[in-house]
Amino acid sequence: MEKKRALHHLSRRGLLKGTALAAVPYALLPGPQASAQPALDYPDGEWHPASSANYTVSSRPSAYTIDRVIIHVTQETFTGALNVFSNPEKQVSAHYVVRSGDGLIAQCVRESDIAWHAGNWDYNTRSIGIEHEGWVDQPFYFTNALYERSARLTAAICAKYGIPRDREHIIGHYEVPGTDHTDPGVYWDWIRYIRLVNFA
Repeated sequence: MEKKRALHHLSRRGLLKGTALAAVPYALLPGPQASAQPALDYPDGEWHPASSANYTVSSRPSAYTIDRVIIHVTQETFTGALNVFSNPEKQVSAHYVVRSGDGLIAQCVRESDIAWHAGNWDYNTRSIGIEHEGWVDQPFYFTNALYERSARLTAAICAKYGIPRDREHIIGHYEVPGTDHTDPGVYWDWIRYIRLVNFA
C-alpha cells in the first residue's frame, strides 16, 4: 500500500512539474533556429535572395575592383522581378531592386558576389546592378520615392568603393558594350538622379 502511494505521489509530482513547465511563456523557451541570413550590405534594405544558380560567388572588391553602378528598369513588377531572380532557370539577377511606390529596396545578391545583370562579363565583375520597378515607356513608375531611395543607395555604394558620382561611373544598362537593352530609357531623369546622388 505504501509503495502504491509513493508511485501515485511521484506520478502526481511529475504531472505538476509538467503543468508548471507548460505554463512557462513560450518567449522564455529556446525556439527553432532562424534560417541563416547575411547581414545586409545596405542596412536600409530587405534581404530577398536570388537563387545561387543566378550569380557567381566571389570576394569583391579583392577579386575584382568595383568601379561602376549600372541602372536598370525591370520591365516587370517588383514582385515579378524578385520571382525571376529566385528562379534558378532564369540565369539572371541584380544586387538590388527598388520598388516604385515607396522606394523599398530589396537586396538579392551580396555586393561581394557577381550578379548577372549587365549581359557583359567584364561589366558584371566590376559593377553593382540596381533594378528599378517599372517599364521604360511608363514614366509614372519613376516616383519621387524611387529616385530618392535609389540615389541614397547609389551614394552609399559610391562612398564604400570610392566610385566617382558621375555619369561615367553611374551608367544605364543601354551603355554596357554589346547590350541590346534600352533601359532605363528616355524617361529616366539622369540630371535629377545624379544631383540626388551627389546630395545624398
